[in-house]
Amino acid sequence: MRRNILITGASSGLGAEMARQFAAKGHDLALTARRTERLEALRDELTASYPQITVVIHSLDVNDHDQVFEVFRTIDAELPLDRIVVNAGQGKGAPLGTGRFDANRDTALTNFVGALAQVEAALELFRARNAGHLVLISSISALRGFPKTVTTYAATKAGLASLGEGLRLELLGKPIKVSTIYPGYIRSEMNDRVAHTPFIVDTEPGVRAMVAAIEAEKAKAYVPARPWWPLAQVMRLAPLPLLKRMI
Repeated sequence: MRRNILITGASSGLGAEMARQFAAKGHDLALTARRTERLEALRDELTASYPQITVVIHSLDVNDHDQVFEVFRTIDAELPLDRIVVNAGQGKGAPLGTGRFDANRDTALTNFVGALAQVEAALELFRARNAGHLVLISSISALRGFPKTVTTYAATKAGLASLGEGLRLELLGKPIKVSTIYPGYIRSEMNDRVAHTPFIVDTEPGVRAMVAAIEAEKAKAYVPARPWWPLAQVMRLAPLPLLKRMI
């Protein structure tokens, strides 16, 4: 079992629920986010419910790239890491050319450049011991370009998925494993104000599917598998008029 797991962006949403579900399975956890008061509350919740596990927390802004390397190394010294889940991200955005470059820039920097820093820091640790499991939380939106407010977000998640595939190709047959998880629409703080989201599932069952795919160390997983595995196949091939109606 990959006992010691680092989850970034763990103060809320999918990251916090992953922490709960991994804790229930007996994993020791390192949790990072910018909002340490939420991390403290989550740590106290988990250690009260599962006193046999260890939970360490660290403040981390993934856009501070030097801090990413420093925090990952510090955590690994405290709790040698078997698995690192690159989860931190944000979903704000605006249609391109409408005067909100700032929103799209921030999403691009956090979701791709910040993720790249995390991947570099994770692999520095894993390459040194020739072992580990790197997990990239992408999105079903990575499969195709998405319109309007989601255009930049989808592009960043596609970039993250491409990183994962490149690493799997490089590390094929070696002890370091790389998984890319493509969540469909799972209820979280990032989307709780979005109306009319198709096929959305509640946080707990949605994350349960994510955790199962991670524990199985699948190379790629569309979660929950129903309806997202068959829909992913359609999305990949759909002509743009059909894709527009789907999303």
